[in-house]
Amino acid sequence: MTGPTSRPPRRSALLRATTVVAAVVPLCTAGWFGWRALDHSDPAAATAAPPSAVQSGAVQSGAVQSGSQAPDTPQSPPTSSAPSGSTPTGGAPTGTPTGTAAAPGDTPAPSAAADLTGRTIVLDPGHNPGNFAHPTEINRQVDVGNGHKECDTTGTETDAGYTEADYTLDVTRRARALLTARGAKVVFTQDGDRPWGPCVDERARAGADAHADVALSVHGDGGPASGSGFHVILPAKVVAGKADNSAIVEPSHRLGLLLRDGFHAATGEPYADYIAHDGLDTRSDLGGLNLSAVPKVFIECGNMRNSADARRMTDPQWRQQAAQGIADALTAFLTTH
Repeated sequence: MTGPTSRPPRRSALLRATTVVAAVVPLCTAGWFGWRALDHSDPAAATAAPPSAVQSGAVQSGAVQSGSQAPDTPQSPPTSSAPSGSTPTGGAPTGTPTGTAAAPGDTPAPSAAADLTGRTIVLDPGHNPGNFAHPTEINRQVDVGNGHKECDTTGTETDAGYTEADYTLDVTRRARALLTARGAKVVFTQDGDRPWGPCVDERARAGADAHADVALSVHGDGGPASGSGFHVILPAKVVAGKADNSAIVEPSHRLGLLLRDGFHAATGEPYADYIAHDGLDTRSDLGGLNLSAVPKVFIECGNMRNSADARRMTDPQWRQQAAQGIADALTAFLTTH
């Protein structure tokens, strides 16, 4: 029997606290390591910001995807324009593009979230894959105000046979996907759904017919093989015959500057070194510009007869970048003043 005087002494409060901590800390540490063993995520990856929609480029069915994963032919969201028609062909090789995107210039690229609801854009894919089979129709002369030009032409192609008509359809379809995702109504002058044409005067009327805010013709050039680079063609003032484009010259020049800067920033493609000046050329002989009633320019995205340009233009990843530059420039034109 243990008497009162034989009870063990009481521990101090500090000693009890120390004992509790000593017991709890190993349990917490073990629990933390167990949780880490089950968690396979990388903390750095978890906090890394996703690439922005403007930089990634590809938009399909309303979802933004990385441009490097863009398919050869985008699945465009439904629009009120002509039916999508056939998928462009040509068996283009898909090498790594030699151009790299440059830093943005004076005009920052607009956000892919920019709202273009209520705005209408006409995209004019240059030429037509079927023109080769319709020489009589496309060689017919049409009035462009200050003269007469062929209804349309076959366009150029790379040494490997990738045609300008296939290139322009692919890039404009990609641009349409980006622009419709921002809310714009995009109308095509042709979408591979016509046997040939249309003629240049009909292409010019498309802007007014669609009550469009802006129009753009997309082309690839057939310059000397030693020359490379892209350029934007601006309308000269033409008041002659049925042409009077005086109202669209100034806004078209603003569009041209935005397009030049946006395309260069998105693709890294240099300004043409064989034609134009600082990537800009003003012309009065193009029916598509002489007869347009809405602001409009042409872009020659590169020289398809030059091996370096051809390598870029046959790469679907580079074509997605080209579409991104085009879409961002049109967005900037419609959302800034």
